Amino acid sequence: MKLWQKSYTVDQQIERFTVGQDRELDRYLAPYDILGSLAHIQMLQKIGLLTAEEEAALAVALRKLHRKAEAGELEIEAGVEDIHSQVELLLTRELGEAGKKIHAGRSRNDQVLVDLRLYFRAELQSITELAAQLFSILMQLAEQHKNVLLPGYTHFQAAMPSSFGLWFSAYAESLVDDLRLLQSVYHNINQNPLGSAAGYGTSFPLDRKLTTELLGFEDLSYNVVHAQMGRGKSELFLSYALAALAHTLGKLASDVVLYVSQNFAFLSFPDELTTGSSIMPHKKNPDVFELIRARCNYLQSLPVQVSQLTISLPSGYHRDFQLLKEAVFPAIQHLKDCLSILSFALPQAKVNHNILEDERYQYLFSVEVVNELVLKGVPFREAYQQVGQQIAAASFSPPETIRHTHEGSIGNLCLEEIEQKMAAVMKGFPFEQVQTALERLRG
Repeated sequence: MKLWQKSYTVDQQIERFTVGQDRELDRYLAPYDILGSLAHIQMLQKIGLLTAEEEAALAVALRKLHRKAEAGELEIEAGVEDIHSQVELLLTRELGEAGKKIHAGRSRNDQVLVDLRLYFRAELQSITELAAQLFSILMQLAEQHKNVLLPGYTHFQAAMPSSFGLWFSAYAESLVDDLRLLQSVYHNINQNPLGSAAGYGTSFPLDRKLTTELLGFEDLSYNVVHAQMGRGKSELFLSYALAALAHTLGKLASDVVLYVSQNFAFLSFPDELTTGSSIMPHKKNPDVFELIRARCNYLQSLPVQVSQLTISLPSGYHRDFQLLKEAVFPAIQHLKDCLSILSFALPQAKVNHNILEDERYQYLFSVEVVNELVLKGVPFREAYQQVGQQIAAASFSPPETIRHTHEGSIGNLCLEEIEQKMAAVMKGFPFEQVQTALERLRG
């Protein structure tokens, strides 16, 4: 079945090529397509295009289909082009003429727009909650290990003292920045395109504000051409948010891969979190973190993939947009997997408490000695030269304690302030309002 079916039959080779992976990928959109239809039929009944009896019967049937879709049991049949066609086919089989009326006032163009925005909105909430969970774990680890020192590196050279508290909470605060960007994308996506039809509106007296309220959107995409122009741009904004989070997670994973190696030995994990070698009995490989790093590197290429798929396209709908699903849908799942596995693995990390006892790290404290001299009145450049001469003469003696007291340093991590930043960001997501609206719609 095709919603655009005419008197001729499309060549099978053409059909296979144009349908592509839509049947498989539309399973992600199935629950959201049905929610969009539930809102649409209420609006059609209000403006007189459905009777109250027809709307009630359609609502019962759609809610039944929605439960199947959420359970992963709604299949797109062979010969059916997409989820929109499948839902309409099932409604028509069950309800006859009422099922055929459901498409009035909309196009597949605005159907897929609303499906995607509902899907992206839900996935952004899931990603936000997973990131917040990882944030909490990192903050707990920072507090637990705040007094354990480790080397800080620049240019892959041991540079200055750092701490596990500093290291863990650095990634936690980076997640706050990532969620700020993600929140901006969420608000951009959380606008209703339904009613823009094929991109130029319709002569039906649609009530677009009603569907906006029913679907829990913050506002409308008012201009119907602008609504259609959101296809591709929503995915681009989303790709930047996913890439930013991936940047943080990939760097964290890369640190872990270094830190668990024998040359560093800053961290270790239980054997069951590592893999072995087929020929080297001693090997315990951090494969999970290498795969996180690789997936996050792939995710950071997503904005380029999306922009290249949509570059120089004029306004209006184009079939090129179909390929965006193939890039974006798997990327969302990859990021969620990375967040989940990090939250599982990191709490099991064992920290080495004696790293800086190794003499190779004694020069980490050279700046501490320079600063001590400066505090005693020696000009900084002279103090720098004095310590440099001590190092050259092998007479340098590192201090036994370090004193970092300013905000965000080893001795003053400002964990409470970082927690407050995260709490403020989380308050900016209207998750409760959205859930309340959708629960009403589901009945």
